[in-house]
Amino acid sequence: MTGSTVTGPALTGRRTLRVGTRRSLLATTQAEHVAALVRDRLGVDTELVEITTDGDRSQAAGTPLRGSSTGVFVGALRDALLTGEVDLAVHSLKDLPTYPEAGIALAAVPEREDPRDVVVARDGLTLGELPAGSKVGTGSPRRAAQLHALGLGLEVVAIRGNVDTRIGKVRAGECDAVVLARAGLARIGRLDEASEVLDPLQMLPAPGQGALAVECRADDPLVDLLAALDDPATHAAVLAERTTLATLEGGCSAPIGALAEVAEGEDGPELWLRAVVLSEDGTLAVRRSASAPLTDPSAAAHLGAQLAQELLDEGAGQLDSAPEPSNITEPAAGSTEVHNA
Repeated sequence: MTGSTVTGPALTGRRTLRVGTRRSLLATTQAEHVAALVRDRLGVDTELVEITTDGDRSQAAGTPLRGSSTGVFVGALRDALLTGEVDLAVHSLKDLPTYPEAGIALAAVPEREDPRDVVVARDGLTLGELPAGSKVGTGSPRRAAQLHALGLGLEVVAIRGNVDTRIGKVRAGECDAVVLARAGLARIGRLDEASEVLDPLQMLPAPGQGALAVECRADDPLVDLLAALDDPATHAAVLAERTTLATLEGGCSAPIGALAEVAEGEDGPELWLRAVVLSEDGTLAVRRSASAPLTDPSAAAHLGAQLAQELLDEGAGQLDSAPEPSNITEPAAGSTEVHNA
């Protein structure tokens, strides 16, 4: 639908649509990307409205997040929607909780940026080139576990802050490298600072990484028009990933990575999904992959739920307590791997 303009009664009397966003450079850049799509495809002006979230306040104060950070950047934006302060809100999709929020609709998932992780290291080094004992910074248990699993002898240190703060720790010599989302660097024009793009075989991204979520009030007719911003392939991929995450959250609290991609098969588009669940120290991991034809809108969610259940059946629910390897079953024939990482 690129280049087409959609109009209708939902826009009657709305001269400007107010787009809610967090205040950070990355967030406002992402929101402006969505705002540009709104102007192009809906033919209506936009205004960014900056909202401070609990996650922003915690990050500014340097306060560690307890458990999963999912949702801490979302609540204030959703409140602004429900009170009518904004008409739509833009989130990094990986920040959204996997459960629905009353009164809020996920109206669109625009085309995704590259979801992989990158390394920003001193002297332009790759992970494999860093000497044993080098300090690698990340605020993500998922990244930390997978860094440990690589067996490179790196010291993984916990860091917080925005892109500038994290890269600044490398420039100041506090860390030898940091691991970040490629999509964030690309969106703010700093991709040239990455010294390595990590293959998903080394590090699976977070479910939904690289994608944006556009939410509005569920009872607002605007929800139908915002569908013009949606990219079906991206939406299917992140739905599979997030369904995997939602199903796993019911049975484990270990670090989780997942990535789905749409490819053209012999009989039409197919969805390929792979996921990993690891112990926090990366010594144990359960991996599985699966594919399914995209025959109907429910196919992506079904694939995600099925893969997650297979991961749980293979012992993923035991990894958050770091059991002895003998407690984890050997992989069955096929695409499942359960092993010491």
